[in-house]
Amino acid sequence: MGRFKQFLRIIANKNPAPESQGNTPRVTPDPSARPATPDTPSIQLPPRSGVIVPLYIYPLNAGTWEPLHKAIADHPDLQFIVVINPNSGPGKPPAPDESYAQELPKLNARPNVTTVGYVRTKYCKRTIDEVYEEVKVYAGWSEDGEQSGIFVQGVFMDEVPNHHSEHVENYLNDLTTKIKENPGILGKKLVIHNPGTIPDEALTNTRPDLTAVFEESYARYNACGPNEDNALAIYAREGCTYILHSVPKEKIRHVVKELRFRAEYLFVTSLKSHFYESFGESWPAFIEAMVEE
Repeated sequence: MGRFKQFLRIIANKNPAPESQGNTPRVTPDPSARPATPDTPSIQLPPRSGVIVPLYIYPLNAGTWEPLHKAIADHPDLQFIVVINPNSGPGKPPAPDESYAQELPKLNARPNVTTVGYVRTKYCKRTIDEVYEEVKVYAGWSEDGEQSGIFVQGVFMDEVPNHHSEHVENYLNDLTTKIKENPGILGKKLVIHNPGTIPDEALTNTRPDLTAVFEESYARYNACGPNEDNALAIYAREGCTYILHSVPKEKIRHVVKELRFRAEYLFVTSLKSHFYESFGESWPAFIEAMVEE
């Protein structure tokens, strides 16, 4: 519990938050706080976070995605972002295969679900045109599939650099603009970056809609030093995503409770390998912790 108490004190004992730099406001305590105890400082209750699901599971049949469908249906007030990844990207144009064509509309029919298509930038080493060709494949799904539910509402950009350079900034900004302006990307047109760690401040000045600031194991999370932990703790919650794997099942509730203070969207699993290729036995506990008040 020491790590959690340390984090709570970071939040509870902060003076009024300093002016943020760029578009990264600092977390401030909520006026509605729990009474302080000798061991637990006065803190706000965990705010509601949404679920981000890296759904790299091929839908072999109607039951493959059933754990996800059930969680979505059982908790209509819980927001889900579902990352669709047919083949490390959209697969061959012009449309997803029959299995995806059958299952994707079930997700898009739910008002609490936003589907986004997976692409990877290879740390901005792939050309913008190469990545954007994959974005256009996703966008093309809606030309014939908007009425049938075959579409995405944003793009999840994997393997994004966390270190700033003029090339990286221009690359990400240009690609984001292309995504936002493409009429085939429907709805919210979310742009999500996944550097897997906190990006340089210069990159946060033009932040995407969401940034995965931590994609690591539970052991790595626990091993964060004071400087890194403090930086993570005060990083703006809005627009922030944490993705943790290898979390002991008995610690899922505790970890989710802590991370709901830190991030707008979460994914936490006990799986130690192939984290995104099955739901794992901890999935129900994760969803339960996400809706706990």
